[in-house]
Amino acid sequence: MMRRGLRRKSRPVSEIPSSSLADMAFLLLIFFMVSTTFRKEEPRDVIEPEAESTQRFRGASRDVVHIFIERDGAVYINDARVPVEQVRSIAAAMKEENPSLFVVIRADQDVAWRWVHAVQTELQAAGATRVAFYTTLERRLTEGGR
Repeated sequence: MMRRGLRRKSRPVSEIPSSSLADMAFLLLIFFMVSTTFRKEEPRDVIEPEAESTQRFRGASRDVVHIFIERDGAVYINDARVPVEQVRSIAAAMKEENPSLFVVIRADQDVAWRWVHAVQTELQAAGATRVAFYTTLERRLTEGGR
């Protein structure tokens, strides 16, 4: 007697197919590259003071925080405007998060000294010990001698 009916040709496999994993990883990589936005530094109307000599900072950029002081006394920490009284708390939080924090003060050459002194006092109270001033000579060095 002949057996009729449906006959199973393949058996279920207990493995996950890995042939398409590379394709999925590539598609995820493309997705993240397309959907990621990079923050650009906003231009500040700051004319740096001149210096006769300077030292180039050779640390990691993630360890640097820029504090801009404009002519009218406005203070910006990494493009966010903050009152001078809050510089201490913000700098202390950043210093706690990153102990190797390096603060660069980018003050306008015509800014009143009282604003620079107020920011320095706040930084000192926050425990920021690595502080430097950005100058036009330093800008020429970092731009390649232009």
